[in-house]
Amino acid sequence: MTGRAGPTTAERRGAAKSGPPRPRSRRPRLLRPRVLIALVAALAVLAGGGAWVVYGSPWLRAEKVTTSGTMVLKPHEVRAAADVPLGGPLISVDSAAIEERLLRKLPRIDSVDVVRSWPHGIALKVTERTPVLLMKKGGKFIEVDAKGVRFATVEKAPKGTPLLEMATGTAGSAAASLRRFDAPRLRREAVRVVAALPGAASSQTRTVKVRSYDSISLELRGGRTVMWGSGEKGRAKAQALAALMKAVPKARHFDVSVPTAPASSGS
Repeated sequence: MTGRAGPTTAERRGAAKSGPPRPRSRRPRLLRPRVLIALVAALAVLAGGGAWVVYGSPWLRAEKVTTSGTMVLKPHEVRAAADVPLGGPLISVDSAAIEERLLRKLPRIDSVDVVRSWPHGIALKVTERTPVLLMKKGGKFIEVDAKGVRFATVEKAPKGTPLLEMATGTAGSAAASLRRFDAPRLRREAVRVVAALPGAASSQTRTVKVRSYDSISLELRGGRTVMWGSGEKGRAKAQALAALMKAVPKARHFDVSVPTAPASSGS
């Protein structure tokens, strides 16, 4: 009796037909036209509703204006100058135009942030200029800020703010300096000097006198004077002046125009 060599051709074909079915590739089902139209319509309705809420509904209207940061200015002055249009959509309020109006109408304002305060408000966050020097004009005083900008005229001098005297003249080296450095530039140099003063001199400074770019001097309380020179090398000059005032407290005149060779006299 002989063994079987293997499956016959017919058996192999049968096995192939009865084996597991081959997986069919699935094609993505396309949305039916009616479903697609319905989805587009729903999105349009949502978008239109959102636009109506923002632009057309009474829920997001500009109804009130608040201010913060004012020191000398009154909140009602700021609101009046801002002239914020009320009643319209809050999102349509032109913040850049409001900022421009405030800076133009109120020079005391150094910067302002115009912020939408949802759902009904506009917030004006103001930073005012602070005087560091005063220029006397008649019986009034012009305030000068830390950028050298003249921004306001007041009846009464703010306490502790030095006077600025522009004694540039029209002849000799003073005239040449004025041709090269105009009045706004010289004011900024005076501001640089005030900003660099050491504490002991800063609290005693009554007047800053500018004759030229290289000739700025200070008058302290008690008639004492300081020759500062230009606004350059302010830190070194401040250190030299502080050391001199400590070493020779009764001196009447200090010269730190050359900070490596400071001098004092009149003690």
